[in-house]
Amino acid sequence: MNKTLRNILVGTGIAAVGAIGTKAAVDYFQNRGKEEVIDESEGDAEATSPEEVAYATVEESSVQEFLDVSFGDAGRYVPNRPPKIFDYQGEQYMVIWAYDNEQEKNQMLAFKYTDAGRKMIASVGYTGEKTDYNLNLEDTPFAIDVNGNKLQSGQSETEGSEDVDFVLAA
Repeated sequence: MNKTLRNILVGTGIAAVGAIGTKAAVDYFQNRGKEEVIDESEGDAEATSPEEVAYATVEESSVQEFLDVSFGDAGRYVPNRPPKIFDYQGEQYMVIWAYDNEQEKNQMLAFKYTDAGRKMIASVGYTGEKTDYNLNLEDTPFAIDVNGNKLQSGQSETEGSEDVDFVLAA
């Protein structure tokens, strides 16, 4: 499992800091800050229950390079919150929060990794005035939390928000 997570990091050019750690999924998704860096000497941990997530802590500058290459517009998106790159129940995901300098709003971008490659499963733009979203999370155990409302699918807009979270749907 962690070999797949490491391969994703290498394939996207995102640099991990320390070893892969594990944490209860509910705690991992509630944390808006940077995850604790696990000392390399401890080696990579493996999730031992379906309620755990294996995660990588990454160098935020490498996320900037990923955004520049992926969207072809250097500097348009600038990370503004620690990203989440993790394995949950055998599936690998990456969630990046960034400021979109072109549209002048915050953006949350979520990707799922499959054998066919990276697939965007959520894009949420938000300001204090409105939140617009395009969500394809119905085949995942996740939802987007906007002002206490959990959303899993659809393309629409709703009231504004200062922050959007990637959370467990149940």
